[in-house]
Amino acid sequence: MSGRKPSFQDYDREEAEEYSGFLLSNAATAKDFITRTTDPEAIRYLVEDHTIDVDVPGAGIQLKEAVLTSETAPLDVKQTVAQRNADLGDVLVPDTVERNARTALAVGKPIVLYGPTGTGKTYFAKQLALATCVDYEVHTATPTWTPADITGSIQPETKDGEITYHRRAGCVSQGIQQAERYGDNYAVIIDEITRADISQVFGPLYTAIEDQDQVIFRDEEGNGLTLNDDLKLICTMNMSDRTVNELDNAITRRFAMIELSRYGDEARSSLFDDWIGELEPGPDRNIDTDELKDLFEKHHRGINEGTTTNSEGGIMEFGPMHYVDVTKFLKYACEPGGPYAGEAITAVGQAFATYVAPRLLNTASLPQINRIASHYETLDDQYRFDMSAPADLARRQAAAEERDMGVSAYE
Repeated sequence: MSGRKPSFQDYDREEAEEYSGFLLSNAATAKDFITRTTDPEAIRYLVEDHTIDVDVPGAGIQLKEAVLTSETAPLDVKQTVAQRNADLGDVLVPDTVERNARTALAVGKPIVLYGPTGTGKTYFAKQLALATCVDYEVHTATPTWTPADITGSIQPETKDGEITYHRRAGCVSQGIQQAERYGDNYAVIIDEITRADISQVFGPLYTAIEDQDQVIFRDEEGNGLTLNDDLKLICTMNMSDRTVNELDNAITRRFAMIELSRYGDEARSSLFDDWIGELEPGPDRNIDTDELKDLFEKHHRGINEGTTTNSEGGIMEFGPMHYVDVTKFLKYACEPGGPYAGEAITAVGQAFATYVAPRLLNTASLPQINRIASHYETLDDQYRFDMSAPADLARRQAAAEERDMGVSAYE
């Protein structure tokens, strides 16, 4: 490592190593080097061996931006810079789901990840984006969305009594601009697409997906933005919102539909083991982890397949990812000095009432609400854990639904 003033000739890795000391102490020279070099290994060395994008005093974000916008930096180096603080853990979805999603994106197909609540669609969407792109942004659809939220719009602005107009890019147009800036793959995640009117909102995209010469928006300089393979579009959809068969054929023809169904018994058991394994036993925590896992399993089976005391079958589809929030709640609440220290029996039921039951009840019909309440009452009888809190929550919601519907509905 050299701290002497550099005399760059080739701007290659050899010179990066020779003058690394100076580059790591001079932001302007480091930026100039990153901009000028045509040697990918020079940038890799500075980023991976010296974290130049964060360790140069006074550099701010200029070195990060220099790497991300470099035509020389490899994709994996750009990912390292963009994703330094991203930590989403291991991919948990089935192997075929990951392979199908990666393949669809690789051949330029936008995708929809669909399935029951709690199957990790949004989490996997982020993991997929981080694995295949420089970076990503997330937008959650709402009922008020219009095509402008996707492509863009022209907005008025008043200043000193004068009205001017400026162009505001929509989420997909913004993604195209980012992909152009970085010169590499960039992902736009649209979460919960069925909250919006898909046929209306996605209309301008349909033609553009099939004809990549179709301009979907023009920026302030009048440059036309078109879809290209560098923009990776990943959408998520809850099955509780709508079935795939109810979707507009236009979207199922143009998007790869990737299903995230309930996890198999072995995969689900492994998830439960990992999460519950973080609950260290102790006199204050006092949680029987074997009993807790059995509760998770019986709760999950009862919701998805039906209880042993009821022959009606499953209540609704419900994925396993919700239970991680229960273990996080217990890990903090039941630790020494925590809000439920020494009260694990009560804490478990409160965790279900806080995280799990509301998600079940959110989309449940009145008959389903009553069955959910009965399920919690059964669990309350079968386990030492006090499950009365989620049972009471469900019963109160059932009573409210009955009041709204009127007594005549049951006469």
